[in-house]
Amino acid sequence: MSETAEKDLFSKFDEIIAVRENLLASGVEDPFSLVMERVLSPTRAVCNGRDTILLGTYNYMGMTFDPDVIQAGKDALDNFGAGTTGSRVLNGTYQGHRAVEDALKEFYAMDHAMVFSTGYQANLGIISTIAGKGDYIVLDIDSHASIWDGCKMGDAEVVPFKHNDIEAMEKRLKRIPEGAGKLVVLEGVYSMLGDIAPLAEMVKVAKDNGAMVLVDEAHSMGFIGEHGRGVCEAAGVIDQCDFIIGTFSKSVGTVGGFCVSNHPKFEIMRLVCRPYVFTASLPPSVVATAATSIRKLMHGSNKRAHLWENSKRLHGGLTALGFKLGTAEPQSAIVAVIMPDLERGAAMWEALLHEGLYVNLARPPATPANMTLLRCSLCAEHSEEEVETILGMFERAGKAVGII
Repeated sequence: MSETAEKDLFSKFDEIIAVRENLLASGVEDPFSLVMERVLSPTRAVCNGRDTILLGTYNYMGMTFDPDVIQAGKDALDNFGAGTTGSRVLNGTYQGHRAVEDALKEFYAMDHAMVFSTGYQANLGIISTIAGKGDYIVLDIDSHASIWDGCKMGDAEVVPFKHNDIEAMEKRLKRIPEGAGKLVVLEGVYSMLGDIAPLAEMVKVAKDNGAMVLVDEAHSMGFIGEHGRGVCEAAGVIDQCDFIIGTFSKSVGTVGGFCVSNHPKFEIMRLVCRPYVFTASLPPSVVATAATSIRKLMHGSNKRAHLWENSKRLHGGLTALGFKLGTAEPQSAIVAVIMPDLERGAAMWEALLHEGLYVNLARPPATPANMTLLRCSLCAEHSEEEVETILGMFERAGKAVGII
């Protein structure tokens, strides 16, 4: 009787294990296992024992410590307990879940809102449910992992196009067989480089070619557009977008995901969308903080204006210092600083941490074109003085590592 050698299912990860081991062998602190011992405010924390300015948290509007938001969460814990222990279609819909969906409908001025337990699940659930076998999804090659995973789970034909290329998108739409279901998936702000999509032109092309449109506004909700509804509002095409996906873990300051829509049949999604039906609903304290935050963001024009000032100040300052950035002009609250390679990127990340600044180190395969990035996420609560301090830190670290 022959014995078959057991295949190690982890062998597929050997390459990434080697990269990680080589990086840590150089003596650099592990950039992917940072611990925040205390969080002091939306812009400061004690990280790995150091008082640190936070510039990599996606806490764009600084809502995590808003007193009204925190109080709403405390009240919900007292009145409804720690969790629902159930799905939204069974015992997991509390008063707060309806309240946060009402807040979203009001925020976006749309007819329907559906809340998921995470933003990842929102993309996974909506995309996989509306576009299935025989349908076609045309999407930007730089789309978020949750979008790709939603496409795969739904089993639709996936047709990617070059990032932000309107002509390439149109060509692919025109090749789709007559009568097939078509969904175009775009993002308002792309999270790696912080660049925005040309939504006005892209949505028109999609509609001219008979496609439905889904826009992920995770990184623009709250501060882009007159009412903070995102790039589709700023581009004047929000009424032509069939589905807008968003998250509570950026500007809203908590956790969860959602989809808003004006489609007349949208409510059936609550019964047919597996990542919604077969998972536990968000805890009462979370939906209470989200609803309170969303209602406050409706009146956040002053914070939005200050966040834009911060973005322009940081982008201009880093450009003047000689850093290579992901966009020629500031387009969002994300400012990506391009590093020569992973080793120097990790060294720069560590040098900034020693200065007292936390940013995100982003590396392939998450990044486009195999780039290593230091990704800075600005907050409306960063003061003008803090941004100047950050620029000084970048200058000292950049010179020490030899980036500038």
